[in-house]
Amino acid sequence: MFKRQKSLASESKNECFPQGAARSTPKNDMRNFLLSAGPLKPTPAVKHSKTTHFEIEILDAQTRKQICIVDKVMQTSTIRDVKQKFHKTCGPFLKDYITIQSVAASSIITLYFTDLGQQVSWTTIFLAEYTGPLLIYLLFYLRIPYIYDMKESSRRPRHPVVHLACFCHCIHYIRYLLETLFVHKVSAGHTPLKNLIKGCAFYWGFTSWIAYYINHPRYTPPSFGNRQVTVSAINFLICEAGNHFINVVLAHPNHTGTNACFPSPNYNPFTWMFFLVSCPNYTYEIGSWISFTVMTQTLPVGIFTLLMSIQMSLWAQKKHKTYLKKFNSYMHRKSAMIPFIL
Repeated sequence: MFKRQKSLASESKNECFPQGAARSTPKNDMRNFLLSAGPLKPTPAVKHSKTTHFEIEILDAQTRKQICIVDKVMQTSTIRDVKQKFHKTCGPFLKDYITIQSVAASSIITLYFTDLGQQVSWTTIFLAEYTGPLLIYLLFYLRIPYIYDMKESSRRPRHPVVHLACFCHCIHYIRYLLETLFVHKVSAGHTPLKNLIKGCAFYWGFTSWIAYYINHPRYTPPSFGNRQVTVSAINFLICEAGNHFINVVLAHPNHTGTNACFPSPNYNPFTWMFFLVSCPNYTYEIGSWISFTVMTQTLPVGIFTLLMSIQMSLWAQKKHKTYLKKFNSYMHRKSAMIPFIL
């Protein structure tokens, strides 16, 4: 719901549109907002124009209804300036706890309705994303019919690393599921159904690819044998334990009065990573997948690890900037995710 009056730029996930329109925008990101002046026509450039200000009409891209008119736009203004003026004109996204009195400029209040489509809870998304890989990997590990040739599967014994990889993979996603249910304080909000589909497609698809290669009858064990497997497995378990303890600390942050403090290390050695980085949970997560890649020595795991590393580095840098603003004194000489590097 939105209020029609001048205010600061919205920091919400929604844009303001007239009744019946359906649009949404990521938080603090107005790049998805569409401004269109209709079909582009080649017109000769006007030299020495005397026009100093413009009025821009904002229309809904689907209904073509007018949303508002942004006036007093300079010739040198950019599209970003127009977006900011648009949000100031239409007003901010209104939270559920906002009182009517705080937004009322007169006895008549205009609110805008935005249909976000079918929504699902964040807990549902996390459970679906993590349950799928757990079950899918076990299906390939059991070598059910129609996936591999049964005669070839019966002739070729499995290498011990195949059993160890299944154990580590199951430990990883079981930890995810238990932390989602009992550790993480998941937001009570909702998100569009398409996010559930995208998340499941990514995790389930990569798990199928990874499990197919590792459990294949012709799977080739690591080049350096048991030493490579043992060292990688130990490092994997250390990173999994570290990730869990970091998540516990993040779920129970320290407080001083009414101001939350940056999570601090405690007697647990796994939490000492907070001395070096601001997002140690991502550090341990990437460590787990790098260890799993070295242990199994397969291309699909390596590609998945690379993509996860890129995504988590972006999340870590974003969180690091937020921590710098809130806890500047705690962030001295800290990196975002990789000590002394990133």
